[in-house]
Amino acid sequence: MSTSTVAEPSPAELKSRVERFLTIRERILTEVRKVIVGQDEVLEQILIALFVGGHCLITGLPGTAKTLMVRTIAQTLGLEFRRIQFTPDLMPSDITGTNIIEEDAGQRRWTFVPGPIFGNIVLADEINRTPPKTQSALLEAMQELSCTVRGKTYPLPEPFFVLATQNPIELEGTYPLPEAQLDRFLFNTVLDYLSAEEEMRVIERTTTPASASVATVTDAAQLLEIRQLVRMVPIGESVARYAVELVRATRFKNDTAPQIIKKYVSYGASVRAAQFIVLAAKARALSHRRYHVSYEDITALAIPVLRHRVLLNFHAESERLSADDILQQLLTQMPPPKG
Repeated sequence: MSTSTVAEPSPAELKSRVERFLTIRERILTEVRKVIVGQDEVLEQILIALFVGGHCLITGLPGTAKTLMVRTIAQTLGLEFRRIQFTPDLMPSDITGTNIIEEDAGQRRWTFVPGPIFGNIVLADEINRTPPKTQSALLEAMQELSCTVRGKTYPLPEPFFVLATQNPIELEGTYPLPEAQLDRFLFNTVLDYLSAEEEMRVIERTTTPASASVATVTDAAQLLEIRQLVRMVPIGESVARYAVELVRATRFKNDTAPQIIKKYVSYGASVRAAQFIVLAAKARALSHRRYHVSYEDITALAIPVLRHRVLLNFHAESERLSADDILQQLLTQMPPPKG
């Protein structure tokens, strides 16, 4: 059996691909900002997730434009967009699809009717409004890019992204996501309230007859090419090792874990967290016009990658400490090496 290898691009071709990536990214942001005001950090994290082929969990209170942001980004990408509104009575088959009996020329046969998960970008809106049994219908899709119904596996279209929104779990009528599902999200990015000036801009845009139209600036083939380009960004051994050590330090049984982790954390991040930090850091470096990963890329993305993977114990809850509080102190106590 013969094997084929992919030729390394020449420096000129690589430069061209990087410039094309930067142009596409800037055009996406330009279009999205016609509708979305502020939230620059959130937009950067969502785009990074798309550029590396990861999924993104977006957490924010009602009225912070979570759904509008995802829908607007999807419009710029030229991909098939599906929206699932998660409710307490939603069933797994409402997501994956189901088999129905059809009659043809006197013959009855089972026919599979695909559910809304068969899209390129799936907006799982208010994902924590439905019980864990239904939430878990996304598990196979997010990890394996496939969907199994009645014993038969169906491939999902590529690229495939889940952008899920959730309201904070303190609100009534919500269900915390299972840890196994949380671990499949690259980021848990948090939408906060806008500044007073940004809220004024929202009012000006949304209370007049005029409405912004968003143009499509890319397609599936270009996104798959970007994903390949991101993985080609080099990372030094010392930078990669820092990412690994940072993740390992979130596990209270690890010898390198600082006292704050041992005191407040009951469960740390998995190996997948280190993989995601490195991949996301590569996309961030490229977005900042650098063809190498720096320590800054690691520290800038560590909290959104880790905040949903670190489970706190009752000591943290009693002292009203959040995962962000713990991780911020971890970064302070474990700064990148100098030089």
